[in-house]
Amino acid sequence: MASDCSKLGDKLILRGLMFHGYHGVKQEEKRLGQKFLIDVDAWMDLRTPGQSDNMSDTVSYTDIYRIVKNIVEGPSQNLLESVAQLIATTTFNNHSQISALRVVVGKPHVAVPGPLDYLAQCMDLAQKLEEK
Repeated sequence: MASDCSKLGDKLILRGLMFHGYHGVKQEEKRLGQKFLIDVDAWMDLRTPGQSDNMSDTVSYTDIYRIVKNIVEGPSQNLLESVAQLIATTTFNNHSQISALRVVVGKPHVAVPGPLDYLAQCMDLAQKLEEK
């Protein structure tokens, strides 16, 4: 996969998805939970749905939203990397027409000595050709 996914072409974009989850290494995070912010970019060829105006030719934003929601609100993971990997793997497994994904998982409430909007993990993954 190219190191710069912007060269991959068309994409679906989901920004600022917010869910309450129980991810983190600390017991307080697993017990109390916290807000997570998710961004997803899904690269795929959008020419056919652009011409046909037919929902069956594309991937529904709602499908990706539900995948993210189920994972973030689902079983606890220690690392943001694990949350991002689960989102990517599940999305690829359900939508073979997606060629690459960027998943950003952010935590706005972290124990650091200073103000910030959030800390995040960004994962860029390409669908393996043999999976298609």
